[in-house]
Amino acid sequence: MRKAALLYNPDSGGSQQRQRELESALAVLRAGGVEADLVPTESRDHAGDETRMAVETGCDTIFACGGDGTIHNIVQVLANSSVALAILPLGTANALAHDLGLPINVPAAARAALSAAPRRIALGRVTYADLQGNPGTRYFVVAAGIGVDAHLFYKLHTGAKQRMGMAAYYAKAWNLWFTYSMPRFVAEYIETGSDLARRAEVTELMAVRIRNFGGVVQELAPGASLDRDDLRMVCSRTASRLAYLAYVTRGLLRLRWKIPGIDLAHSARISCLYRAPSTPPQEQRRIYVEADGELLGTLPAEITAVPNALTLLAPSR
Repeated sequence: MRKAALLYNPDSGGSQQRQRELESALAVLRAGGVEADLVPTESRDHAGDETRMAVETGCDTIFACGGDGTIHNIVQVLANSSVALAILPLGTANALAHDLGLPINVPAAARAALSAAPRRIALGRVTYADLQGNPGTRYFVVAAGIGVDAHLFYKLHTGAKQRMGMAAYYAKAWNLWFTYSMPRFVAEYIETGSDLARRAEVTELMAVRIRNFGGVVQELAPGASLDRDDLRMVCSRTASRLAYLAYVTRGLLRLRWKIPGIDLAHSARISCLYRAPSTPPQEQRRIYVEADGELLGTLPAEITAVPNALTLLAPSR
């Protein structure tokens, strides 16, 4: 690491404590011989612009100073390049940081980056229709979801956490969970190691890249790994809310229950369609798509794994 930019949102959790942590991390990197600067960002698009500018000015490493959403925005620029991604975990969940075994203390994470070995990994990529019906493509690092979880992001994506506070936000999410009608859609895929095409009608599909989400859930998709060049699928064929809750409980208790109607598989490509593609889009119930906790758009969607797509700086295992 010779030259690095530390991208952060000064309005996100914008306490003086966060600024002090960033200044401390900057001092660690400069003491380690790295030419480094803090770069404030204002939005998703601005983060992308600042990442591109940092790369063009010779940065070999970009630090995502935030959570998985910040990482997601930066990865859109770094995908399929030689510039490395490093992480200073300043988000709420910090799922990728947990999976990589990064220190949650910010200066300690900066010190870990100085001695980290570059690690080349696959990324997920999802194509979809945006909310205006235009085609879109995004890379993801942690997970992409279609159905139940993406519908919650759609209902809550307009800054509800900031306006309502976390308690009211979760109460609203809980209410939506019980009122969502669980419409079905079609998932088509070929399981890794097989030539047999499979088709399922599902209420939720998740394509997961990481093993450990941290927090209480830990393993949402047992068998997922950044070391693999495919995706760990969680396919929910059921509309039973009890089955969904049982699956989450399985993760909470670190158990290996088999939940009827919820299947796990590996695949490098998954196509998701409305059940009746001949029906005009305006007459169909919209089914939403998210990636790394960011609402993207709607079906139709295709999720693929892109090998050798990103360099990560992470502690050796």
